[in-house]
This record gives sequence, C-alpha cells and structure tokens, in this order.
Amino acid sequence: MNLKEKVNNLPTFPGVYLMKDANAQIIYVGKAKNLKNRVRSYFQNSKSHPQKIIKLKAALKDFDYILTDTEFEAFMLECKLIKEIKPIFNRMMKNPQSYIYIRIYKDGDYQRIEICKDADKQDSLYFGPYKSKHTVEKALLGMKDFYRVNCSSPSNKNTPCLNYSLGLCLGMCMGGAALDQYNERINKIIAVFQGLDISLLSEMEQRMQEASEKFDFEIAGKYRDTLEAIHSLLQKEKVIEFTEGNKNIAVIEHLTDMSFKLFLIKGNRIMFSEKFKSSEIESAHQVLKSNILTAFIKNENKPFMKISRDEIDFAQIIYSYLSSSNCSYFLIPDRLLDNPFTNLDNEINKLMTSYSFN
Repeated sequence: MNLKEKVNNLPTFPGVYLMKDANAQIIYVGKAKNLKNRVRSYFQNSKSHPQKIIKLKAALKDFDYILTDTEFEAFMLECKLIKEIKPIFNRMMKNPQSYIYIRIYKDGDYQRIEICKDADKQDSLYFGPYKSKHTVEKALLGMKDFYRVNCSSPSNKNTPCLNYSLGLCLGMCMGGAALDQYNERINKIIAVFQGLDISLLSEMEQRMQEASEKFDFEIAGKYRDTLEAIHSLLQKEKVIEFTEGNKNIAVIEHLTDMSFKLFLIKGNRIMFSEKFKSSEIESAHQVLKSNILTAFIKNENKPFMKISRDEIDFAQIIYSYLSSSNCSYFLIPDRLLDNPFTNLDNEINKLMTSYSFN
C-alpha cells in the first residue's frame, strides 16, 4: 500500500501521527482532531507550504498513528512523545526557545530585575518559567521605560547615566530620593506579575490612546507591543498558579450522542480516564467516585507543587482544555473527601447532568 492509499484509509478521529524516514526513524510527531484531514494536508500540492514542510515531505517514507478518544488526549500524547523521542523536524519547526525566569533580588540599596535560566537562588523572587525570551525582554523593557527605571549605570551614585538624559531613568544612578522612587516603581512592576495591581496596564493603554490621537503611531505601536507581551506573560502566570494549586479536578467530555469520557486531573497529570456509553450514567458515577477517593487521598502534609520547565507544556494543555467549551469540570476540595457519601455524590450528579445524553 502506498502512502496516499494509506492516508485515504485513515480514520477521521482524533489522534497522533508519527512520520518516519527511509530508516523507519520517527522524524515528526503531530496531533489532529481529524487524523485523515490533517495527514492528507501534507500530501496536497500546495504552494503555500513552507520550506520546512517541503523538506519533511521529501524525507517522509511512512507513518504510523495512535487513536485517542479526544483532541485533548491527542495534545497530551503529542507533547509526551515529542519530549521522549525528540524528532528532528519537531525541533526544526519551532523557534529555538529555552525556558527562562524573571528574577527580582536586592542588590545593595535597590532591587534588580533580570532574566535567568534557573530559579535556584534562595534570596530571590521568581516568575515563570516562560518559553519566549523575546516576549519577556519586550515586556520588561517596556515597563522599565514607562516607569523610567531603565538605568544604564545603577552603581554610579554621582553621575547621571545615558538613559537619564533620554528620559528613561529617574536618576537613581545619582542616589537620593530618586532611589526610593525607583524601588517603589519596581514594586509596582512586581505587583503586576503577582496580579495585585494592574493599574500599569490601564495607564499604558491610556498613553497608547493619547499617542494614537496625536498620530504618533510609532509610540502607540510600542505601547501596544508592550501590552501584548505583558498580557502573554500574565496568561502564563495564571496557568502556573492554577497548576501549582495542585487542585483535584473531575472532568466530563461529551464524545457523541452515545458516549462520553471522564477524567480526573491533578496538577499537570491525568490520574484517571475512562470512556462510557450514555446508558451507563449510574455505573460511571460509581466508578468516578471510587477513583476520586483513590486518586485524591487527602494529605495534610502534601508538598507544594512547583512547575518545572518540563511540566509547563502539559500544564498549558490542561489549562486550555479546562478553559475551552469542550468539557465541563468541577474542583474537588478536601472537605468533600471528608464526607464523600453525601456532598461528593451531589457534585458528581451535577457534573453528570452538565451534558445531556440522548
């Protein structure tokens, strides 16, 4: 069977496809909501294909696939296989990125903000990890310029730095009251990432609007780009905060009129998953309850969960899935595990009736 015939025989279900070269080595892993449509797109003679896809097609000699019940599971499996196999074309098709952190620490009389690769200093406050160094740099530079805390010579206490003459530095390089102002404004930047004070965003949006009204589109564009970068980082912080909460989550997804699937998720891991027929509501209820009590055993001394670089991709997939319209879920607090025979049953019933089964 040639490749095009093999493609025509593909199912139209979600899954992961593994493309192989002449040596049967996996060179690319991808996911799809509809395997047949997605894989078939590689074999269409499209002038819009980028060079990387053209090179992949030239090397492609065979493929395998793994079916999943849901697109969510395809995302998770793709992420797992890419990390395990590290296919050459997956690396080529992504911009080279290394996970980084934003670090805030005391340096003498002032607080310093920098970008680093590891969150390993006990005396520092960290945000991240983030995938895009470019986005982090753009957000930090924009906020520093806006608050005029972008000092190019902070250790100099006598002579103003170059950025002071450009209006980007308060004058902390000369010490005095400007140093106190500097630290206050750095605290406002920290508060943005902590979600405690986002007034900076409103101020920047107002400045952007004012610049646009004056037809100063270059300045307006700079504010716009900074705001987009900040919002991107804040979204990542939401993902990290949600995942590090290590919540107990029960999920239901409607597959067809005849079936549905249940998941139990904790942190960035799927603890349990099982597919049921729509006629099996009662047995599904009991199976879910039993697995909740097994998977989410209450532990008063459970350690705080810190998301690592290797875990952030799984966390993002789960967060996006729960935020989508594809599923319904509820968070299971520890108090429900204390009294599972009444309150937990009620919550499971609510979850089961969140979708209609015909």
